Amino acid sequence: MKNYTVRRYHSDDFLLWNAFVGTAQNATFLFHRDFMEYHSDRFQDYSLLVFEGEKLISIVPANCVEDSVYSHNGLTYGGFVLNQTVGSDAFEMIYTAVIDFLKKEKKKLLVIKEMLPFYHQTETLDFGGFFIEKGAKITDKKMNLVIDFKSVYTISKSKKKHYRRLQSEGLVVKKEDNFDAFWDKVLTPLLAEKYHTKPLHTLSEITFLKHKFPQNIEQYNLYRDEEILAGITIFKTPKVVKSQYGATTENGKKHRALDYLFIHLIEGFSETFDYFDMGTVDDDSELGYNEGLLNQKKELGCGLYYQNIYQIAL
Repeated sequence: MKNYTVRRYHSDDFLLWNAFVGTAQNATFLFHRDFMEYHSDRFQDYSLLVFEGEKLISIVPANCVEDSVYSHNGLTYGGFVLNQTVGSDAFEMIYTAVIDFLKKEKKKLLVIKEMLPFYHQTETLDFGGFFIEKGAKITDKKMNLVIDFKSVYTISKSKKKHYRRLQSEGLVVKKEDNFDAFWDKVLTPLLAEKYHTKPLHTLSEITFLKHKFPQNIEQYNLYRDEEILAGITIFKTPKVVKSQYGATTENGKKHRALDYLFIHLIEGFSETFDYFDMGTVDDDSELGYNEGLLNQKKELGCGLYYQNIYQIAL
């Protein structure tokens, strides 16, 4: 019988962990320690490494709050990250080893924020079905809006009409190396005025992450007569391009600037990526989601994908 051991991540594991992320069947740069640790002051790390003998075969990016473990409260998604050779039988033993470890550590709950399957590097396991079979409960479903470039998608006639009209009005899209203009003049004022909140990343944090991941994080801004009207912050993974932030100014709304920028990027990315993830539309309203935002993204060609949150009692 194979011997599986589990232990918590230590800073000495930095290179080992990152090397594993680089070759795993279901990892993205969000699991790199440089990404995970930019907000280490806000989350108590409880990441796990699983070994088969001396060989690292799985990691679990995680944080903990008292006796509950979350994978991961500071990331868009989490779960069990596996090497290329792990199949269903080995995963069941990995899962059992992790659950046993957490019980010994007197943890009471494991919460997993599902990674949507199109982020996986290769065809991989049905994690959701496995968790349900093991008694997990789905405690929440996030509404993700995503364009599948491999299938037929339709941008609404009205949005395409306005896009063609605006092409002759001197709008200029710029890919920029810094985030200052968008953060200071567009994103932060909009979130403060409309939602009384702040971006999840500060300007210094997103600048730091761009420095660490220059191939994965990009900023696109839309200008008219040197005035910034809108911006979209992009996170790139091998198969998916994701709009992490998108916002427009009051003047930008008059020019339908955000729609214009989205359609420009859709046209630019459709040949090199399989999916365009435009994020979630969930909110605290009575409906549970932002209806206007949902319709806007559907009119840009998005379909609806549910991201499950699994709760496993230990």
